[in-house]
Amino acid sequence: MSSEIAKQSPEDSTKQNIKEPGLGWMIAFVSVVSFLGLFSVVPLRKIMIVDFKLTYPSGTATAHLINSFHTTEGAKLARKQVYVLGKFFSVSFLWGFFQWFYGASDGCGFKSFPTFGLEAYEKQFFFDFSTTYVGVGMICPYIINISLLVGGIISWAIMWPLIEDRKGDWYSAELKQNSLHGLQGYKVFIAIAMILGDGLYNFIKVLGRTIFGLYNQFSKKNLDTSSDSPSSLSYDDRCRIDMFLRDQIPAWFAIGGYVIIAIISVVVVPCIFHQLKWYYIVVIYVIAPALAFCNAYGCGLTDWSLASTYGKLAIFTIGAWAGAAHGGILAGLAACGVMMNIVSTASDLMQDFKTGYMTLASPRSMFVSQVFGTIMGCVISPCVFWLFYKAFGNLGVPGSQYPAPYAIVYRNMSILGVDGFSSLPKYCLLLCSAFFIAAIIINLIRDLVGEKWAKFIPVPMAMAIPFYIGSYFAIDMCVGSLILFVWKKVDRVKADTFGSAVASGLICGDGIWTLPSSFLALAGVKPPICMKFLSRKVNAKVDGFLGS
Repeated sequence: MSSEIAKQSPEDSTKQNIKEPGLGWMIAFVSVVSFLGLFSVVPLRKIMIVDFKLTYPSGTATAHLINSFHTTEGAKLARKQVYVLGKFFSVSFLWGFFQWFYGASDGCGFKSFPTFGLEAYEKQFFFDFSTTYVGVGMICPYIINISLLVGGIISWAIMWPLIEDRKGDWYSAELKQNSLHGLQGYKVFIAIAMILGDGLYNFIKVLGRTIFGLYNQFSKKNLDTSSDSPSSLSYDDRCRIDMFLRDQIPAWFAIGGYVIIAIISVVVVPCIFHQLKWYYIVVIYVIAPALAFCNAYGCGLTDWSLASTYGKLAIFTIGAWAGAAHGGILAGLAACGVMMNIVSTASDLMQDFKTGYMTLASPRSMFVSQVFGTIMGCVISPCVFWLFYKAFGNLGVPGSQYPAPYAIVYRNMSILGVDGFSSLPKYCLLLCSAFFIAAIIINLIRDLVGEKWAKFIPVPMAMAIPFYIGSYFAIDMCVGSLILFVWKKVDRVKADTFGSAVASGLICGDGIWTLPSSFLALAGVKPPICMKFLSRKVNAKVDGFLGS
């Protein structure tokens, strides 16, 4: 929504489509929309967990991990894992502190190290020594990291140089570098096409499985009372069901809470975003519980939350409804935030209910904990964002330390929803259509060939991300995958046991270092050294200039 991101799409950077981040309105906004998801699916928790017996894989895995800590062997292993995590946390933190001294400005320091040469560096192919991305690479599946790298090679090594050669033919050579009618438009909209193709395919797949699962549940003439009777259940299952149903959360409380917060939100949100009319919000809140149920049910079957897909749906529908003349771009983005908050919170809460069911935790206590956690998040999250926004003035700028690639992607989705295909440069629609269809076909092939061969086929959603920001982070993540792969070859048991702890330490250490570095930036303390890399020819010119 900010002017910094709007500058990257200058054709639609009018005042009514820009809203600068402010700590006050951000806290107010998330406070009135973040609780709706909690109340929307509470009445359905027994149906989801006990009656339908949905697995919720992440919630179940978390429960097994928690239960393992309460054994003698599990406690010893946990202590070892915490020690390993702390050790690599320290290494990562100190490495971030060391790097800080060499990054006096943009393009300086280890993050701008031309690992594969200066020409490759200009095409965003380099290793930037980020322990965060190395740690993430150790956690992510191999195919995700490879998909990111493949996407970077297809785009930055092949497509963008070819399209850039068409400057003056496909698009005007006089356009600004960030114009959507130039190369920037191809980068952004082709990435969006792949994301939408992948999202649409998975939405239809999960929705189909959801409908099929519901049909199977409700079409049973015999409710299998023999298999679900108390005598046929194990002692553990009987204890879990008893505990899960003991602390009931009244349906009237959940429905009343949803209605009251919705009324408050309908009043407050249009005051924050005048482009988002109150009747747009009413429509969202009427259909949101149904979408929240679909997302929570699908997540229980597949462990896949489609919150971002529902958010994109809100962008296109509300943005088009509002129209370009009435701030449709900002209205679409705000509606996306409202919708994603509701459906993602609903699926997360149901995952947590599954964890509580498996660990004999009180559902009422878990709900209250979620409420308190949400209250804290409504203050902490905007404050952390505000710290980054103020400390790093180039937040969201391509090539900066924090490029925030999805900011420009989502803004341009909103532009596409409002302006239609007229915002696309020459032949861009054809290329977008090809990549949209390709994303669907690749996903279909992945599902048809089965898990054995699917792990060798790239994931379109992951391939799309480097299309806009480059491959440097993908190279870091592939290094993380390589470390884990070699470690498993040398000692698979230790790699499986401590791999996540090492990765978490690397991520947390680098992440925590950003706090003191942010405070230093706010205080006006800058690194003392700028380490830059120049070609021999440029270096000779610099030496000549300094010598004169």
